[in-house]
Amino acid sequence: MSEMSNNFDNDTECSRGDESDQPQPMAYMDDGGAGRINFKGRMIEDRDWYSLCQLLQRLFMQAHINCMKMADLIIAQNFLGSVIYQCETDGNGSGIENDEDSIVFGIITILNMTAKKDLPCIQQLHTFIMQSAEKYATEDVLKKFDNILSDTSRPVGFLIYERLVNIPADISIGLLENLQAEIMLAQQKGMKFGFAYYLMIIKLYRREAKNGKPKEYFYTNVEEEFFAHKAISSFEYSMIDDSGDWLDGEDAPPPYRKILLFEADQIPSIIDELREKIEESK
Repeated sequence: MSEMSNNFDNDTECSRGDESDQPQPMAYMDDGGAGRINFKGRMIEDRDWYSLCQLLQRLFMQAHINCMKMADLIIAQNFLGSVIYQCETDGNGSGIENDEDSIVFGIITILNMTAKKDLPCIQQLHTFIMQSAEKYATEDVLKKFDNILSDTSRPVGFLIYERLVNIPADISIGLLENLQAEIMLAQQKGMKFGFAYYLMIIKLYRREAKNGKPKEYFYTNVEEEFFAHKAISSFEYSMIDDSGDWLDGEDAPPPYRKILLFEADQIPSIIDELREKIEESK
């Protein structure tokens, strides 16, 4: 495997607001030019529906999954998760509103695949996962996915983390910490958000072994490699038929998706390892 990509050199700051137990809004700033670009995390709102559909379509591409219904489901549980949007700031750090404030640049949330297994969009997701595993995974991996997704006694959460690549990677620390806090609050209120496993779909490029060089992986969002390392089972499939004009020349590695399962209690260690990598890169 190739060395982990380093996208952490952005000069970013995080403002978490007050120190209450409630999850707090986040702000991440990229210091470039006269106006600072401020990436903010906020609660998911009804106005985000169209942007959520687009982000989900980027993730699933031509898979037969109703992204509109899944966006409805995400908004219906808007107490859980965040969207990322941007605004400019003046020299005093005050926000300057612009037409892009309502454009969503990323989403992090989690859907309970076990508790909501009878909803059509979750059924479509389950079918897509298992059909993909039958086609691309080994027999052992297929059996592992089938056993875990079929075991209603150990709930599986579908962790949706989709963002544009030009956003600093260290935004994921605040997003993950905020999501963890929101999950804990939901559990304290008796909601069904206690998970044994997380399922996640991540994007990468893969260059096959050639001329004595080993197979190489290039993750679209660098932090997703940390999730991949924690997977107890995973498989990949090519997106080259869906890529259109993405490929930049004959030498460009083709796009892939990796579907992985990891234990839910691994999130804190993923956050710690990611934070350590960021600190090393500063």
